[in-house]
Amino acid sequence: MPLLSPAFDTSGLRDYAYDWAVLDVETSGLVARRDRVLSVGVVVLGPDGEQTDEFSTLLDPGCDPGPVHVHGLTAERLRGAPAFGQVAPRIAAMLRDRVLVAHNAQFDYDFLAHEFARAGTVLPVARRLCTLALNRRVDPPTEDLRLGTLAAHYGIPQVRAHDALDDTRVLAGVLRASLQEAARLELPLPFVSCPPRQDPRFAPRTPKTPCAYRNPGRAEPGGPLVQGMKVAITGETVAPRAELERQAVEAGLNVMASVSRHTSALVTNDASSGSGKARRALAEGVPVLDEATFVRLLGDVRPGTPHERTQGSDAAIPSPATPPAPARTPQPVQEPAPPAVTRPGPTPSAPATPPRPAHPATQDRPLSGRRVLVLGGTHPDAVAARGRIVELGGAAAINLSSSVTDVVLLEGGERDRRMKRITALAFPTHEAAWLDAPVITSLPRQGGEPAVPRVLPRGGVIDLPQPSGCAAAVPWTVTATWAQQTSCEIDVVAFVVDEDEQVCFDEDFVFYGAPENPGGTVRLHSDGPTEQTIGVDLAALPPSARKVVVAAAIDGSPTFGDVGAVHISSGPGPSAAPLVQATLDAATTERTLLLAELYRRGPLWRLRTVGQGYDQGLGALARGYGVDVAG
Repeated sequence: MPLLSPAFDTSGLRDYAYDWAVLDVETSGLVARRDRVLSVGVVVLGPDGEQTDEFSTLLDPGCDPGPVHVHGLTAERLRGAPAFGQVAPRIAAMLRDRVLVAHNAQFDYDFLAHEFARAGTVLPVARRLCTLALNRRVDPPTEDLRLGTLAAHYGIPQVRAHDALDDTRVLAGVLRASLQEAARLELPLPFVSCPPRQDPRFAPRTPKTPCAYRNPGRAEPGGPLVQGMKVAITGETVAPRAELERQAVEAGLNVMASVSRHTSALVTNDASSGSGKARRALAEGVPVLDEATFVRLLGDVRPGTPHERTQGSDAAIPSPATPPAPARTPQPVQEPAPPAVTRPGPTPSAPATPPRPAHPATQDRPLSGRRVLVLGGTHPDAVAARGRIVELGGAAAINLSSSVTDVVLLEGGERDRRMKRITALAFPTHEAAWLDAPVITSLPRQGGEPAVPRVLPRGGVIDLPQPSGCAAAVPWTVTATWAQQTSCEIDVVAFVVDEDEQVCFDEDFVFYGAPENPGGTVRLHSDGPTEQTIGVDLAALPPSARKVVVAAAIDGSPTFGDVGAVHISSGPGPSAAPLVQATLDAATTERTLLLAELYRRGPLWRLRTVGQGYDQGLGALARGYGVDVAG
């Protein structure tokens, strides 16, 4: 099935013609730095989409193969297979000078990077393309974006699911079809430049253990230490720093890398040293202990209050009187909306304005199930138009895709570069007045009807479905999407915070340079220049984790007023249909923006769309959550 179908002008496909290496791996688990590759399949395609080579093999991982019920690869079946290092040269030759393609590509790339590092060699991949991210841009009318679903939609036979070679052949067909659809819509491809994680010196990190106790507050002068107290150490010490930290952790204290207003005590032999921690302790009034006093107090640390250990529990907030029904669709709840989008400082605080009204009746929401793209107009005009779309029950699109049902043209919208394609594909277009009383016409669609996510306003809250059985292992995802930028890059980040809205340790700040936290419970997936995803294993988060804050930051001089709307979608797993979505576009001068929060409420997890911004950069925002950021 070549790409250059007679249905397309071949000159228009030059932006979609590359040398591709389509790859799939089966693994013993989900954490690349810990688990191993059990089988690998690679199919090589030329720029015309024709297959030129393929390779597959089972691999002996030298460890337990993990969930056999998923991949069917038992230890007996893998015995006698080559080790990864033996086939690394063959795989490297197929990947070199080609774009790596995979479904959920960061997963496969991370596993390859670690396997090549263990083999003492380099993964020769400079760029990758995720077919999952590509199909999020295309947005075909499918129930979800799983490989099997897309294969059925594009008419590609699938013989053996979770067989690396068959999955790779199927994925090659999905790639061809997806590229044709991207060409039809004139969508840019979501290439990702690969970071230097293939360095053979890269080694797995030892996970840190979150403190099991709630923070009881600051140490009293002359009083004892209490389990859960947050302590930081700075300056030269008589005993090795690592030994002091080990003793403190074993005693039940929470050793922090930085000082904040929630720190219980700073340990130092020179309070006037001028270190960053000492200066912050002085500014915040944090008690200071010398090393000798600290060691003495470690001998009699008083019992603390454990974090609630029931999954999803929250001792600080009472459980709802009536739990929601265990339906698949999240249930909306009434909660305060956040304050105005711009805040003077980086320290987050609780929302304070009155609750938003419930959704209007269905008959007052004529755009329910529609996806409307707004073009042109000033920033305030576009914000108002997208707000009106949400009021009418629709979803506000920010990029052209096959799921767009209507286009609204504000002043100057007819000059948008996408109008040529919109006209050619006969998308319904309307003047701005259409939003006053939209007249709806039914739209014929090819394929099945996708599930319609719930649209939340800024400050909207839902209860997440409670996982059960094997579903408990599926990460909950929050995906942020924005229009293609030329003057800046946007980074999505996450903070795993405790009841004090502070990270337990710096590594609970997840960003591009550290794409997962030590426990592997929160991960960043870089899916392209217009889309990034945070995945959270809610069932595996420690009791000390009360909230996961998802934010975005601009790397460059523009502001979110220049960037425009940021679209949020959220659901169970990267390939599942999103259950909720929101468009956040009220920002003007802000350079960082809180997008969403996943937080515990009684026995439940909830998601809140935030849309709260700060003029300061990412460093100031991170310090507000207790991350030790230099400068």
